[in-house]
Amino acid sequence: MLRQLLDAPRPTKRMISIAYDILALTASLYIAWALRIDSFRIPVTQGSAICLAITLAASIAAFIRLGLYRAILRYIAQDAVISIAIGILISSTTLAASSFFLNSDIPRSVPVIYLFTATLLIGLPRLMVRNIVQIFFPVGDTKVLVYGAGSAGRMLADSLRQSPEFQPIAFLEDNSRLVGNKIKGLPVYSSSEAETIISKYDCSKVFLALGSTERNIRQGIIRQLEQYPVQLQTIPPLEELTKGELTVANLQDIQIEDLLGRDPVEPNEDLLRANIQNKVVMVTGAGGSIGSELCRQISKHNPKTLLLFELNEYNLYKIEQELQAEPNYSKSKIQLHALLGSVQCQQRLESVMKHFHVETVYHAAAYKHVPLVEQNMVEGLQNNVFGTYHCAKAALASGVKTFVLISTDKAVRSTNIMGASKRLSEMVVRMLAGNNPSTRFNIVRFGNVLGSSGSVVPKFRGQIERGGPVTVTHPDVTRYFMTIPEAAQLVIQAGAMAKGGETYVLEMGEPVRIADLAKEMIRLSGYTLKSDRSPQGNIEISFTGLRPGEKLYEELLVVDNVIGTKHPRITEALEESIENNEIELVLSKLSEFCENRQLEKLLELLSSLPNTYSGSMTPNDSLSTGTSRKTKALSLIK
Repeated sequence: MLRQLLDAPRPTKRMISIAYDILALTASLYIAWALRIDSFRIPVTQGSAICLAITLAASIAAFIRLGLYRAILRYIAQDAVISIAIGILISSTTLAASSFFLNSDIPRSVPVIYLFTATLLIGLPRLMVRNIVQIFFPVGDTKVLVYGAGSAGRMLADSLRQSPEFQPIAFLEDNSRLVGNKIKGLPVYSSSEAETIISKYDCSKVFLALGSTERNIRQGIIRQLEQYPVQLQTIPPLEELTKGELTVANLQDIQIEDLLGRDPVEPNEDLLRANIQNKVVMVTGAGGSIGSELCRQISKHNPKTLLLFELNEYNLYKIEQELQAEPNYSKSKIQLHALLGSVQCQQRLESVMKHFHVETVYHAAAYKHVPLVEQNMVEGLQNNVFGTYHCAKAALASGVKTFVLISTDKAVRSTNIMGASKRLSEMVVRMLAGNNPSTRFNIVRFGNVLGSSGSVVPKFRGQIERGGPVTVTHPDVTRYFMTIPEAAQLVIQAGAMAKGGETYVLEMGEPVRIADLAKEMIRLSGYTLKSDRSPQGNIEISFTGLRPGEKLYEELLVVDNVIGTKHPRITEALEESIENNEIELVLSKLSEFCENRQLEKLLELLSSLPNTYSGSMTPNDSLSTGTSRKTKALSLIK
């Protein structure tokens, strides 16, 4: 019968609700009057009957006006409860007024008692219907557990019960005082029982409602749950929700960044502002992963002017639109300029820097994808090496005060052309730093950033969404990782410490095995690993072999000679430099070989430089032919 009632047409259910309310209001008046005179024998007169009729008409009209009959009982919410309270107050006031003006024999205290009896008979059944329906007829087919029975967890449970997709089963809790109780009609189990509960109820998801739990505790919870065949999702802290309301739409997948990210170190605000506040700042490669995050961080510290210099029109458009949409942009007086251009064109760079009187340059423009640069050697070297050279020379000619080169761990003893090009870029900057104290040149070197374009994280994510396999080059390959916001903040702070010629290295934490990263991402997505031991798994990992120029592990230091700085995660590498005239000769020969596409000679030249290139001596460029033999490259620069 209850199922038939729930499936009845909406007009039918509205008429049933109105009929019930008429009976309930009549019964409320009878009970209130009986309580007042302490007797069930109530004298019914014409005046009291008219008062009841007026009260019923006014009450039903008020309920309709307040939208009470539009609310679906099984999903009744706080707004509907408020409507009930207002409607009953109107009903009680109408009863008091009509009995007064009609001089009926209803005692004057009855409307007050009626207020409470009507609340019970009108409001309580509606809430009971909601709970009964939700308990006996759960809507969703997907069974889920909620980790955390605090305020966020309780709000999430309410929201899940209104969802047509999810069926909340129980809470998981670390607080022993809550374990064994029932909250919102759901049992609370200890988190140590997670595996048993997941298996018993065949749950496919666990939603984390952890509020502002510390990162290390949060990571421990995630690592505990990721071993089970469930998908993990989380809700943001309640203070981050736009309206303070929690809905199923707020649920987010657990990101690998949540596990690899570190507890943030409070940034030094003086260092963040030093080269930015009230200054003209220019970012090359502003549309790239690092460049765009630098722009976001810079815009928060009120530069006078921010110049976005980018070759890719679409990427430039995206970052410009994003920055203009930020609330801080409309409030501040930042002048934002989006400029198309190549860092290989020194004339364009100089005209921009001189016109806007640029004071700080963050040079992030570079080709960074190892396999692509390996197959396009000339373009990679021209863009990365000569792009840096022309940008730095333009900064000198324009009177720029600070120039920061964004470098990479692949520049250390590189086995690929991309890393060698960044190593040469570092040499160029150090050469110019030694000759020109008017501009403070410095280098910031760090490893991979999570989620950057072309990195393994978005690549693995896409492969998992397609059902696999997840491709890893080698079982033992390791990489350093850092979040993009942390990297950008540290770059800005490192640049502010420079006096000229320094190479700063960002502390990257422990290296991560890429195969372990892939396994963790598969588990976080709610899938199981398919292997020889577990052929029933969902997604397998395929090892494809090291790509040309790829190393098993990356290094951050050429020599183990570093000193500390003002920041605990920034060190200064004390590395030997090459004579400036030798670098000038190298650049001259490099330009000649690039122009004539003499790929074999390019490789010989790079391998002759200390700690620059130790990769294959066979050109991998798409246009290359033939092989080369390694010769003494010193003759190439004489």
